[in-house]
Amino acid sequence: MDLQTVWFILIGILFTGFFLLEGFDYGVGILLLFLGKDDIDRRLIINSIGPVWDGNEVWLITAGAAMFAAFANWYATMFSGFYLALVLMLLALIVRGIAFEFRSKDERPAWRTLWDWMIFVGSLVPALLWGVAFANVVRGVPIDAEMQYVGGFWNLLNPYALLAGLAAVSAFALHGATFLGLKTTDELLERAEKAAAWLWLPTVVLVLAAMIAGIFATDIFSQRGALLWVVAAAAFVALLAAGWFIRARRHGWAFIMSSLTIALTCITVALGLYPRLMVSSLNPEWNLTIYNASSSEYTLRVMGIIVLIFLPIVLLYQGWSYWVFRKRIGREDELEY
Repeated sequence: MDLQTVWFILIGILFTGFFLLEGFDYGVGILLLFLGKDDIDRRLIINSIGPVWDGNEVWLITAGAAMFAAFANWYATMFSGFYLALVLMLLALIVRGIAFEFRSKDERPAWRTLWDWMIFVGSLVPALLWGVAFANVVRGVPIDAEMQYVGGFWNLLNPYALLAGLAAVSAFALHGATFLGLKTTDELLERAEKAAAWLWLPTVVLVLAAMIAGIFATDIFSQRGALLWVVAAAAFVALLAAGWFIRARRHGWAFIMSSLTIALTCITVALGLYPRLMVSSLNPEWNLTIYNASSSEYTLRVMGIIVLIFLPIVLLYQGWSYWVFRKRIGREDELEY
């Protein structure tokens, strides 16, 4: 296995970890206005992710840094081509982060409602845009022989990408509802269970529709032979199993199945892309691959040593933080307003 393949796998792992962890953050933010019937409920919902949401975003920062270091041409093409969409996503994430901090600075209901809406918008927009972005990566975008994106913003808003974006929003909302099933008590727990049960069927429909559309809109299902079909089928089976565990009120297993759905979907996309990084809709010879977009061998080796040293530290710290804040929270707990 060459260094380019190793780094492709590593970046895939980083994005998978990001979508697993930040995915339930987005879901909780999307559900905030619907499950929080009063200020205390909404404070509880926010507190369920309060100790971990910013740590979860470290996975995205690390993935972006790894892209820049290992595949600089991929980083340049993707970030320049998706510039407006990524700026919109960045603004949404900034507003979301500010909202978490500013909400408690004033007790007026109008003030808190404003920032609750900002949390909702700041969670919904990135969830949608991530689905749109990766659907375009596998579908193909206009990239010329110089590895330059030559399309516009509206090229990204095609029917397949929008369908994938809606599927991502629904899947993340379901993921957030199963997470709240692990973290809340009493009436809020009951609402989270009902939300998960209600979201499951639309998520199944949207994910299945996106998979079927992907067969016709992309070539990823013609890659890797039976292996890719097995992984994709396993992702869908995990989603079906999540519905059973939701109805059985097996909160831990429901969250595990939701997590497996997201992880196996990421693996499906990675298998379908490899060794490509971005597909050119103009000419297959202009695809960005792990070889023509790669940094030097020396850079890959040095960065590999750095990752081997620091990644275990980050994983241990994040695992510790989840362990410390593992217990359920309810109205009987002392809240930070």
